Amino acid sequence: MKKKLTIWMFVCLFNVVSSITYAQANNAIQWISFEQLHDSLKVHPKKVFIDFYADWCAPCLKMDEIAFKDPKVIHKLNNDYYAVKMNVETTDTIVFGQQSFINKRANKRNPVHEIPLLLASRKDAPFTLPAMVLMDSKFNAQARYFQYLDAEQLLAILEKMP
Repeated sequence: MKKKLTIWMFVCLFNVVSSITYAQANNAIQWISFEQLHDSLKVHPKKVFIDFYADWCAPCLKMDEIAFKDPKVIHKLNNDYYAVKMNVETTDTIVFGQQSFINKRANKRNPVHEIPLLLASRKDAPFTLPAMVLMDSKFNAQARYFQYLDAEQLLAILEKMP
């Protein structure tokens, strides 16, 4: 009898811990790196959401606190997109596919990495933050946004993407 009770208690405890861990995992966006994105797109094509930010960018920080903590936004990004978050001032060499990308401006003013310049540049306009790029499952840019978006605005954009 004691053995059955011990096993039953162990199973219950395991279920509680598992459900808490699962709930915590779903309370945040599952951000991935560009290296992880390349491998993920090969295995399971899916839409891509890229958030370019800098530590000093007030609208970026506000989006982190408001839009990216909204349960509906979290659910939409985690289920329908690969979400990539990149600090534009990183000095890391990033390998994506067969190419390496660097921050050629690392020791200069406005040290923006090559990747955001390639993916989020606009003709006749300087690069600005926040910058978000939405791509289809074949990694073709479908939309770019260069402004603060609250949770409702961001969710509407994410839901509109085919």
